[in-house]
Amino acid sequence: MDAKNKTSVINFILQGLSDHSGHQIALSILFLVMYLVGLLSNSAIMTAISSDHQLHTPMYFFIGNLALVDITSMTIIVPQLLVNSISQRKTIYFSYCITQLYFFAAMGTINLLLLWAMAYDRYVAICRPLHYLMVLGRRACGQLAAGSWTVGLLNSLLHSMMILRLSFCASNLIESFFCDIPPLLKLSCSDTSVNELLILTESLSIILVSVISTVVSYTRIIMTILSINSSVGRRKAFSTCSSHLIVVSLYYATILFSYIRPTSSYSLEKDKVVSVIYTIVTPMLNPFIYSLRNDQMKQALRKAIGRFFYAHKF
Repeated sequence: MDAKNKTSVINFILQGLSDHSGHQIALSILFLVMYLVGLLSNSAIMTAISSDHQLHTPMYFFIGNLALVDITSMTIIVPQLLVNSISQRKTIYFSYCITQLYFFAAMGTINLLLLWAMAYDRYVAICRPLHYLMVLGRRACGQLAAGSWTVGLLNSLLHSMMILRLSFCASNLIESFFCDIPPLLKLSCSDTSVNELLILTESLSIILVSVISTVVSYTRIIMTILSINSSVGRRKAFSTCSSHLIVVSLYYATILFSYIRPTSSYSLEKDKVVSVIYTIVTPMLNPFIYSLRNDQMKQALRKAIGRFFYAHKF
């Protein structure tokens, strides 16, 4: 397309999840409830971990970081979705769209790397228990968390800059309910081959390193657990990592489906469902998955809730 036929896009229109007004109201109420539940439950997890000295361990340190990521990722998506649904005005400015994309992509990468760090934590705890505190001391945990946040922020900056170099013309309708890389690439009238190559190399490398490392860690964990003679010991060991396995499986599956494929295979309805799962459902469920089978966490949460109501009693 000639430059003279291109139009400068100053805002986009988010298609949303449904064009039916009745469906939009029902979905808005549902997502508002899910957002509030996710916000409160993740905040409760962070409060419990920070206030209970018994939870000042590597595993809970990473869970606290994950809770912060979940709060951030939900907050940059859901409020905008609710405003668009309630007001029927689905416009989003170009600058805000790129900002939303940046923070969402950053939180996604950080989440991925934190899940790998948690798998490594379980590996050391179960396979090398005598060296646990030496290998995963406060400094090592801080370095793993800082590395996850740094890589995530820089990786997202790279993708955002690559999006900014593209031209958008003709249609400005984003076939999604938030600004994400695949629908923006599909909308661009520029050559997006470099962007797709970047996703399939740099992003794929991060995902594969995380997935392979996690699989290797859990292979060693399972082998160690199966070698335990006591059935009670095996059950206890499995219970310490079962929650993490559920979270990892759900998150990795949706991320691989959403990003590790060419934009030509982008399917509107299917991808909307998957997007809802990893942007809203998973962050809301994570606190419950990590706390339901964890007596220490449940006890810490009861203490934190008790302190809250006692402080606001008068």
